[in-house]
Amino acid sequence: MKSNKYVLKALDAYPYNLEEASESLEYALSYDSEDTTALCLMGRMHGEIFKDFEAAKNYFLEALAVNVHAIEIYPHYINVLIWNEDYADTEKFIDFAMGVKGTDKSWLLYRKAELYEQLKKWKPALKMIKEARVIANNTPIIDWLKTMEERIKTKSSGKKKSTSGKKNKKKRRDKKNEKAA
Repeated sequence: MKSNKYVLKALDAYPYNLEEASESLEYALSYDSEDTTALCLMGRMHGEIFKDFEAAKNYFLEALAVNVHAIEIYPHYINVLIWNEDYADTEKFIDFAMGVKGTDKSWLLYRKAELYEQLKKWKPALKMIKEARVIANNTPIIDWLKTMEERIKTKSSGKKKSTSGKKNKKKRRDKKNEKAA
């Protein structure tokens, strides 16, 4: 029970008072080295603040080894995997998380779409957005999906328009000038 006190202090201090958060996490983990909340917060600190993604991944994996169904870890672990450009691992983990009860499936599909966007896989990204929209049940995720869809459509069509559009316009102008002469 003593570790809970320190975990709560760490949660209260993070991310505004990193010294207190770190100290509280060290105490919490010294009482219970398998406290998933403490391990998760330590992973977040290493990933979000220190940008030490390998250390962050180790903390998250340690927490997941203790309790693979600690779904509060999933969003933070997925962030670190994406930031570290571990795209294959990200996709595998999202697929795993989709099968776990209690996870926000629309958010997981949103993150998978985001992953495909980073990989410039436009069609699979749009497919994930469509699937996520069907099961989404809150306004923020629906808004994020709409924004992402617009962004991806712009990116996917932007390349084609920028090259062929200018060439066709120039050809039409040249033909018009030939007829006038």
